[in-house]
Amino acid sequence: MSDRETIKVMVVDDHTLFSQTLGRVLGNEPDLEMVGTAGSVVEARAMARRAQPDVVLMDYRLSDGVGTEAARQIREDRPETKVVMLTGFPEDSVLIAAIGVGCSGYIAKDAAVEEVISAVRAAAAGEALIPPEMLLRLLPRLRRDTHHTVFTLSSRELDVLRLLARGLSNAAMADEMALSVNTIRKHVQSILAKLDAHSKLEALAKAVQGGLVEIGRDAGPRARP
Repeated sequence: MSDRETIKVMVVDDHTLFSQTLGRVLGNEPDLEMVGTAGSVVEARAMARRAQPDVVLMDYRLSDGVGTEAARQIREDRPETKVVMLTGFPEDSVLIAAIGVGCSGYIAKDAAVEEVISAVRAAAAGEALIPPEMLLRLLPRLRRDTHHTVFTLSSRELDVLRLLARGLSNAAMADEMALSVNTIRKHVQSILAKLDAHSKLEALAKAVQGGLVEIGRDAGPRARP
């Protein structure tokens, strides 16, 4: 998505006043377009099918279920849609479930409006929205794939994957590897394509499950040669 394109945003929360208020705030941004709100899993999927949002801000507790199920359904219908969990329930089990269904990240429900706006833009740009220290804690808890799915990545792509597992943004990876941000973006897109993933977090989940990334207790995440 180029910087000049409008980002279509949808908010899913069972508190109508909250979702409408947040929707108005987001809609005031020149590069953001509010395309709908929903309060349940069923409504979220139906609204997403009609509005085809680029980014969905998803609460966890909904009137008829949980946001991770709504996220799974939305991404099943339209994998390119980025879903960000906007919740007051940051338990590890919730975040692991969010990673498992392909969410792009998490932001606390009590975050400042400016943080939410930045999160929407970052999600649309393909960034993973999760604090690095939280990522380090959660990745080891993802289950390995017993079917041993084989992924073939280049040595440079494995280097990028290692930095992704440290929670680095594209810009930070570019600095670390002395490459341009555009080159990093190309490597990330290649990784996503090879892993059949639609977000950095989904790619990391598949990398852990496929044995491409190992988590060392003291050394932090590292890519396996």
